[in-house]
Amino acid sequence: MSRADTVLRNGRFFSSGCLSDGGVAIRDGRIVCLGGNAYLPDGAEEIDLNGLTLLPGGVDTHVHVRDPGRRDRGTFASETLAAAAGGITTIFEMPISSPPQYSAEIVRDRVRCASAQSVVDFAFYGAAGNRLDQIPSLADAGIVAFKTFLFKPPRGREEEFIGTCMEDDGNLLEGLAAIARTGKICAVHAENDSIVQMLTKRLRADGAVDFLSHGASRPPVSEVAAVEKVILYARSTGARISVCHVSTPEAMERIRSAKREGYPVFAETCPQYLFCDEESVAPLGPFAKFNPPIRNRETKERLWDFVRDGTVDFIGSDHGPFLISEKEPGVQDIFTAPAGSVGFEERLPLLITAVREGMLSLERMVELHSLNAARIFGIHPKKGALAIGADADLVALDPDASFQVERSCMKTAGREIARLYEGRRLFGRAEMTLVRGRIVYSRRSEPVPRFGWGENVFS
Repeated sequence: MSRADTVLRNGRFFSSGCLSDGGVAIRDGRIVCLGGNAYLPDGAEEIDLNGLTLLPGGVDTHVHVRDPGRRDRGTFASETLAAAAGGITTIFEMPISSPPQYSAEIVRDRVRCASAQSVVDFAFYGAAGNRLDQIPSLADAGIVAFKTFLFKPPRGREEEFIGTCMEDDGNLLEGLAAIARTGKICAVHAENDSIVQMLTKRLRADGAVDFLSHGASRPPVSEVAAVEKVILYARSTGARISVCHVSTPEAMERIRSAKREGYPVFAETCPQYLFCDEESVAPLGPFAKFNPPIRNRETKERLWDFVRDGTVDFIGSDHGPFLISEKEPGVQDIFTAPAGSVGFEERLPLLITAVREGMLSLERMVELHSLNAARIFGIHPKKGALAIGADADLVALDPDASFQVERSCMKTAGREIARLYEGRRLFGRAEMTLVRGRIVYSRRSEPVPRFGWGENVFS
């Protein structure tokens, strides 16, 4: 074989469901050889892995950067560097921004913004709400999928949610039908807004504004009811749907049943629902506030059954930085703080730690972290796996090396709110991340910044 641009040797690599000794050769940003050291060609650049394990770079289905509208919370530069530090090489950006991408013009503006800054590859969801006339042109604008919410825009954040919300059943049914005609997936935030609003009003009237009251305002039935409705409407319209950040076994059961009946329904969950429970995170207050909320310990344990049996298709980080000044009011009144936190840099180590603890296999972990999202959203075989001809999107790690999570060491601009896993001992921190053959992150020796290297995978 002719000389490669870059060769990574003396490690292990995961491909076709198993680990093998050796490394990877890269030419023109793509993998041209996988194998033992003796079978790898010479490279213009040679990298000694010193026993590190190579995995496919992560594909993160659930990301909130909000640049350019809220650059004070983080930019595509800061947040994609954090993604690379977490072994993520492709991100799917949600449509919560100022303005959200509810038109083709806004999508193009955000693509230009990300292209100038991003160190990893990216794609954008199109906003699907009450501007259904925009859906055909959005589908042609190079989006990965659509995203909708089933509630009115949160008070004080209306500008960030313009055109993203299907606020009633008629709007939802009509919207899913329009999306079905495009062939794109619709990702759905599935919580019943009527239930949430009624309970929130009652709790606040009673003075119940502590952390646990947030969970009480969004009980499992609010998620289950929304999931049942969305599946029913998807069946009626022929829409393909992805249910975002599923937090309850009961909702997973509905999704599993629909899958078994042959409906194209996909399930995403997030690390906070698998690795946290409301009993242990309650002292963190607003820094542990998510929508849907973190559930109790029993619910968390039952959710793992659906991870292992294949119901869960991918685990998105739900990364979304906020200012500490936005979170702090929630200490006194949990309902005043925005929901969400950062998660890029913790996702991979949490999953590697779960593999070490026997909670899932390495093969299943790679499916959840990379492969399934690439397949379902149409970017495989280019992304999501180590294979000949695939983009050289790689993460090198030591699955046996432990570290303690410290927010002060994080790359995200939202490090001050990163309290959820602070002090936890994990395994499998990313040592080096490559996107299309270029090193975009190295823990031990900071590479030349690759800001602007990231591309829109649907351009």
